[in-house]
Amino acid sequence: MATIVFDRITKTFSDSKKGGLFTAVDQATFEIKDKEFLVFVGPSGCGKTTSLRMIAGLEKQTEGNIYIDGQVVNHVHPKDRDIAMVFQDYALYPHMSIEQNLSFGLKNMKIDKSIIDEKVAYASKILGLEKLLERKPRELSGGQRQRVALGRAIVRDPKVFLFDEPLSNLDAKLRVQMRIELAELHQRLGATIVYVTHDQVEAMTLGERIVVMNEGKVQQIASPQELYARPQNMFVAGFIGSPAMNFIPAYVRSESELKIGEAIFSIPEDRRDYVRAYVDREVMFGIRPEHMVIDEHGDVEVTVNVFEHLGAENLLYFSFNHCSVIAKTSGENFVKAGERVKMTLQMQKMHLFDIDTRQRIG
Repeated sequence: MATIVFDRITKTFSDSKKGGLFTAVDQATFEIKDKEFLVFVGPSGCGKTTSLRMIAGLEKQTEGNIYIDGQVVNHVHPKDRDIAMVFQDYALYPHMSIEQNLSFGLKNMKIDKSIIDEKVAYASKILGLEKLLERKPRELSGGQRQRVALGRAIVRDPKVFLFDEPLSNLDAKLRVQMRIELAELHQRLGATIVYVTHDQVEAMTLGERIVVMNEGKVQQIASPQELYARPQNMFVAGFIGSPAMNFIPAYVRSESELKIGEAIFSIPEDRRDYVRAYVDREVMFGIRPEHMVIDEHGDVEVTVNVFEHLGAENLLYFSFNHCSVIAKTSGENFVKAGERVKMTLQMQKMHLFDIDTRQRIG
């Protein structure tokens, strides 16, 4: 397969509404490893799809170099980059059978029929399409059509697979099923896959590494575990995780004590060296909903404003230090709206951020 390198890539577009230029991708530098499943994630307009289209050659970068398999591809035509792209729109030929849809591109490349038959049979087998080859796209479900779109990419045996939000047109249950199938497909093919999504659940479940983008800038590149445990800034911390991380202003009384509202909390010993520079200063305290636990001996007493029972878990909404806060607890902990409860904050799981730079402290 292939490695892909972004070397100081910038892409600008003319902004007809405001005049001047709009920067879609700003000085992006990173490497996608051979056989890696890498996911771009971020809100709409963050630059993730533009980055994918530049790899494909459908957009030309304004600055910088793109390397595929060690070769600069700045001026290489999309058809010569040895990549295959799967879009959110299945883009199947409605008048052709599934077998014809799978083989169409190969026939245009003048590949020998025996090889085409072999590739179509292989793709059909690993995608479970063997009994559907004579059908037309209109006779298939959404998930089956997406498998055909995947098969059309697989038969080409490219260096790189590019996926642009391929599951966005599917219902929630089918999305879960297709996520599992995509993960298994990556294991079978051993391919380099670059995947774009706005859905953090897709990103966290599929990606070996994730590129988090916002406003054209790469915010952090890391494994799902690293992003969740050590987000580098408040944007990543708030974007990764559902419900999102809680952010509450706090005051550093000493390298060992943190004041939040009227409550005093002990700062874990392994964080004190980092906090020392912030003594007598305000910081932003971050804690994930699942790290706030109902406890009759807890440090904080709050009034529950809204209680949501979701089966295996409950969500509690309340105010703490004038901020709206969410706690995620076990489904066995039933609480009524208006009830006072005590909670323990798991301080070993806390996150601290500089209020001005919004970057992680330690």
